[in-house]
Amino acid sequence: MEESSRRNSSRKGEKDPYCVIHKLPSGDTPYVRAKHAQLVEKDPELAIVLFWKAINAGDRVDSALKDMAVVMKQLDRTEEAIEAIKSFRSLCSKHAQESLDNVLIDLYKKCGRIDEQIDLLKQKLRLIYQGGAFNGKPTKTARSHGKKFQVSIKQETSRILGNLGWAYMQKSKYMAAEVVYKKAQMIDPDPNKACNLALCLIKQARNIEAHSILSEVLEGKIPGSEDCKAQNRAQELMLYVEPRWLPPPTKEKKTTTGFDLEDDFIDGLEKLLKEWTPIRTKRLPIFEEISSYKNKVAC
Repeated sequence: MEESSRRNSSRKGEKDPYCVIHKLPSGDTPYVRAKHAQLVEKDPELAIVLFWKAINAGDRVDSALKDMAVVMKQLDRTEEAIEAIKSFRSLCSKHAQESLDNVLIDLYKKCGRIDEQIDLLKQKLRLIYQGGAFNGKPTKTARSHGKKFQVSIKQETSRILGNLGWAYMQKSKYMAAEVVYKKAQMIDPDPNKACNLALCLIKQARNIEAHSILSEVLEGKIPGSEDCKAQNRAQELMLYVEPRWLPPPTKEKKTTTGFDLEDDFIDGLEKLLKEWTPIRTKRLPIFEEISSYKNKVAC
């Protein structure tokens, strides 16, 4: 009898196997019911109603607001999700703000609010070089497809720069996109950003430079470039470039048209690069050109 009682007692702290299988939190609160509606019943509309109840009841507000925004995005209620985050993020903890920003960036991207996406990406980068990202820690735990993994500040910076570069591409600001893609590749190179940089150069009719970058991907010189998707994309872009890359073009006249990076923003990135990359005596050539252009304008 006592043995049975001890067993039952020891199991009180264990998670319900049903919850483990369906990746549900345990209990019977509005948030738990919302997750059940989302993951088990597959009823997103009901899940949203229950997430609202959880937020109003103060039940796991951090998770409820983020999860509700994600479900709204799936239902193409993107604008509503944006307003929900803006209106209720003040109820969330400090630790939840970074994750809410990530959701907000995805929402801005989906509904085409590129200027707001760019502003928020810049804000996140400023937070990094001011030392305020990851709540002051060198790494953070991220989750993808149900698996947890560690992300370093370097990796996060490169990822955000890549997203910023793509956002600039959507605005046809190819010079700004080129700058941030090159910065991203200096910090944590990967083939996807390399292909995006090549595309950016193609848009500027700089096919020889694009050819050189795509060759590095195809020859496996960039970490991760053995991936089939990376190889296929590089091959597709190369087919576009190769017929156009010879004969060598006349000296290209570069311009700062489309450049949209503030001086303090550039300086912050330069400081990060000095910390994370080998000592360099010069800034990127593109920065030298920009500085020279600005000096001429000032005169």
